[in-house]
Formats: sequence, C-alpha cells, structure tokens
Amino acid sequence: MDLQPGQVVRWNLYIGGHLSTATPLRVVEHTPDGLLLWLATGSPVWRVDLPGGVHLRDLPPHDRPAGGHPVKTDRWSLGDALIYQPTGASHAVFWFYAADLGFRGWYVNLERRTRRGEDIDVEDLELDVTVAPDRSWQWKDERSFAEKTGHPAYWSAEEAHAIRAEGRHVAGLAEAGAFPFDGTWCDFVPPASWAVPPLPPEPVSTLLAPAWR
Repeated sequence: MDLQPGQVVRWNLYIGGHLSTATPLRVVEHTPDGLLLWLATGSPVWRVDLPGGVHLRDLPPHDRPAGGHPVKTDRWSLGDALIYQPTGASHAVFWFYAADLGFRGWYVNLERRTRRGEDIDVEDLELDVTVAPDRSWQWKDERSFAEKTGHPAYWSAEEAHAIRAEGRHVAGLAEAGAFPFDGTWCDFVPPASWAVPPLPPEPVSTLLAPAWR
C-alpha cells in the first residue's frame, strides 16, 4: 500500500522485544527507494512507564514482565526530525532540526523494521552513528551494544558483525558526501497545514510479534 504525503502513520519502537514508544508521524514522500517521514516536536507519544526514570534499554530482560510494560502518554521533545527509511536496509537516517537554528546534524539508527498498513514496527539494534553537519561521524552506544550481543533477547555475535557492517556502510556514504548526506532535505520545512498529529489509540500489546523475532 502506497502512503500519501501528509498521511499519519505510527512509528512503534521496540527494544529487546518490548515497546519503548509509539509515535504518530506524517508521510513526506513514499517511493520505491524508501519512506520519508516527519516527526514534529510536541507530537503525542505512548511511552513505556518505568519507575525512577529508568530507560528500557538499561533494564535487564529478566526484569521485564512477560506481558510487557504498561505505557503512559507523553510528548516528543528531542526536536523536529525527518526520518528516511531506505527500502530493504537495516538502518534509518534522521535529519534533526533546532528551533531558529535549522539543521543540526544526522543520526543513523541501526534497526530492523516491518510495516503493517499504517504501523511501522522498528526493532532498535542499539548501535548507532552520529554525523555532524561537516559529515564527521562517530559510533554511539558501542559499549551497550557489546554488552547485549549474545543475549537471546537481542542479537548473536554473527548478527552483531552484520549490524556493525551496516553502520560502516552508512558512515562511508557520509564520508563521500553521498545521499542522504549530500545536503538533500537539510532545509526542509513542513507544510503550514500540517498540524501536530493526534495521539494514536493505546497499543493493544507492548510486545513485538513473535513472528518478527
């Protein structure tokens, strides 16, 4: 199913098979090459409800309830972002923007994903790449990626090798100034008619479908 510009979809981010956030995004464009999405500051979010400000990625899998964690409502506060999901790739590229400052850099999220109609399920792979406006780059979360490697809730050593290779490939595109790091979309401004999307229905389940894993 082709998605139309302005259409609202739901981005469901999972960590270790458990839902972290479910956020509405608007479609910028959908082509055979990939899907480009707009995430607006202040968008309503369903976020996992954990005590004491603990992040889901830092919670050991054996401390997670079998039925998944409850969720609470929140707001996206990390800044406006474009998200490009290349078809068939195990990564997404974010363009982040700051109010009154414009483009402030790219973020490469290494991930596995599938789309079910208007739901995009993303399994986060922990290791990421940050790319500055001058296209210099560095790994992010290498230590926690290594700590999770080999655990059945995450990825095997063989899979970790492939994940890191994907990151190196995208970093090479940044070094070469190739798309998506060639300046495309850096000055993007969403249509004025795009209001912040409404809060989507509460997730029926906060666990990633077994068939996915």
